[in-house]
Amino acid sequence: MSDVATPFFTGDANPYGGGDPYADYRTADFPFTHFADLADRRLGAGVIAANDEFFAERENMLRPGAAEFDPEHFGHKGKIMDGWETRRRRGVSAQQPHPTDEDHDWALVRLGAPGVVRGIVIDTAHFRGNYPQAVSVEATSVPGSPSPDDLLSGDVKWVTLVPRTAVGGHAANGFAVGVEQRFTHLRINQHPDGGIARLRVYGEVAPDPAWLATLGTFDLVALENGGRVEDASDRFYSPATNTIQPGRSHKMDDGWETRRRRDKGNDWIHYHLVEQAEIRAVEIDTAYLKGNSAGWAALSVRDGADGDWTEILSRTRLQPDTNHRFVLGGVPAATEVRMDIFPDGGISRLRLFGSLTEAGASRLAARHQELGG
Repeated sequence: MSDVATPFFTGDANPYGGGDPYADYRTADFPFTHFADLADRRLGAGVIAANDEFFAERENMLRPGAAEFDPEHFGHKGKIMDGWETRRRRGVSAQQPHPTDEDHDWALVRLGAPGVVRGIVIDTAHFRGNYPQAVSVEATSVPGSPSPDDLLSGDVKWVTLVPRTAVGGHAANGFAVGVEQRFTHLRINQHPDGGIARLRVYGEVAPDPAWLATLGTFDLVALENGGRVEDASDRFYSPATNTIQPGRSHKMDDGWETRRRRDKGNDWIHYHLVEQAEIRAVEIDTAYLKGNSAGWAALSVRDGADGDWTEILSRTRLQPDTNHRFVLGGVPAATEVRMDIFPDGGISRLRLFGSLTEAGASRLAARHQELGG
């Protein structure tokens, strides 16, 4: 269910009057946005079906970055919006011109990584008078690669994450979620019709233990495998979570970059591995960071929040725009890793290759079962 304490918006925004289209945009600091976006295209998320996308394509909802607005951009169907927009619903006759209370449009979203949803943002940026009157969100967990027809069959059980709730136009509509289950797909409903600019699904990745056990050696800190960022010293230019995204960075802001330090300190990221594991190899990549890459880096590990930190990679010189590889030996079992960079700068990716310990694998399997996996 959604959290009633979460700020929310209703009603139309004013018509666009020129200038900065975000000047009257309504948003808030939601308490769940520090979690990973499970609907990130980089993780493999996709909008696999929708009942209607007459004015604007469903896939726009998962585009990175804020929605853009061009007041002069029109096509043969009308105004072209950066989001998912359906046509106006009508009733069945002149005597019944309005849609019924049950009429609604829907889209099916495959999460990029299955996980526990902690919060959802349904963003209606630039949809000022053509946003949905209300939205609702349902979720399910289906193994494998189900088709839209599979998901829409009567055999699939859907769980309500956000009940039908009024939303506002040109606003970030946020909903905290308290359902402790692992989900693979969402159904986004807009009542009765309208447009949604962006969808963000914040939560914790819950990997499949059987898959990881089959791999044996894998990236223990990768976001798609259940790794996460606990904290970072600086997020000025880009989020630290970028360092554990899939694939190599393709541009400078696809990594982690800090502001320039003017003191004698250093920057750092604190990670949590998927579970207790033994690290055997490391990659530290500075791709596309040329005049602003970190100068040096060091890695430390600890087992549990109360454990002592043990250095596993001493302070090592880094080269710009380079993937650095290190083979380790005798690293103790750990659940957490800290990367220190000196004095500041950027890292595009961190890879920590190894295997779960017996205790780590056992705890991961138990957690998976708790979540209904």
